[in-house]
Amino acid sequence: MSADTTRVLAQATGTLTADRLRELLNYDPGTGVFTRKVGRAGNAKEGEVAGYRSRKGYRVIKIDCRPYKAHRLAWLYETGAWPADLIDHINGIKDDNRFVNLREATNAENIQNAKRFKSNSSGFKGVSFLRGRWSSRIRIGGKSKWLGWFYTPEEAYAAYISAAEKYHGEFARLT
Repeated sequence: MSADTTRVLAQATGTLTADRLRELLNYDPGTGVFTRKVGRAGNAKEGEVAGYRSRKGYRVIKIDCRPYKAHRLAWLYETGAWPADLIDHINGIKDDNRFVNLREATNAENIQNAKRFKSNSSGFKGVSFLRGRWSSRIRIGGKSKWLGWFYTPEEAYAAYISAAEKYHGEFARLT
């Protein structure tokens, strides 16, 4: 397929193709960095790192006047297909787009890989202090499951770890 045909097809369908992506950008799966193969009107030059960091911490790259998250582009570039659902950053760093750090995930799996809330005062994910005792909870399938009352936050956290490993497997983030 010619470059013009690829561009026209991508614009007509509203979907970027792997061929069009590879025509415009180079991707290094070891570093997760996209660089431009061709310059763009304005200040994007050939060989420069593509994109910008969004307010939420993701790298975003504009292609044919449309913004795309770099982790989704990395998946398209490496596999040749758009991800079926979400792409999860295994280490939780939103702009670490090395291919080994990316995996397909459902929304529930992606949420399980989230970090502990900043408002958490116990210091442990899934642990809170209620009515003079420590409590532990975990979310499973969008519902909260109570794990019990405990004398120490460490005991409550041990219950959370056990449940997270049981219910969430490789997607369980424990911190």
